[in-house]
Amino acid sequence: MDNGDDWLAHDKLQHFVLCFFITIIISFIASHTKHSLLRRHSISIGCILSLTAGAAKEIADELGFFNSAGASVKDAVADVTGALFAVVVISVWNKFCVRDRSKQLEQNRVYEMV
Repeated sequence: MDNGDDWLAHDKLQHFVLCFFITIIISFIASHTKHSLLRRHSISIGCILSLTAGAAKEIADELGFFNSAGASVKDAVADVTGALFAVVVISVWNKFCVRDRSKQLEQNRVYEMV
C-alpha cells in the first residue's frame, strides 16, 4: 500500500478529473429530473456516486484486479479533492448563472403582464 506512490503522479490527476466530472455530470442529470427529491439533493448524489466509484477502484486495486501496487490513500485524497472542487464549481455556477437566468425569467413575466 502506497509503495512508490507520489502525490504529483499522473494517476492522481486521473482520480481528480474523473471524480470531478462524475460529480458534475451526475449532479447535472439529477438536477434536471422531474423528481424533486433528486433535484434537491443533486450535488450530494453526484458526490456520493463519484466517491463510490473511486472507492470501488481502490478496492479493485487492493484485490489485484488492476496492475497496481494496491489501494492508495493518496488516490482517495485525489478523489475527494476532485469531488469537492466540483461542488465549489457547481455552487458558484448556481449562485451566479442560474440566479441570473431566474431574474431574467421574472423580468420577462413582468413585461408580458404589462
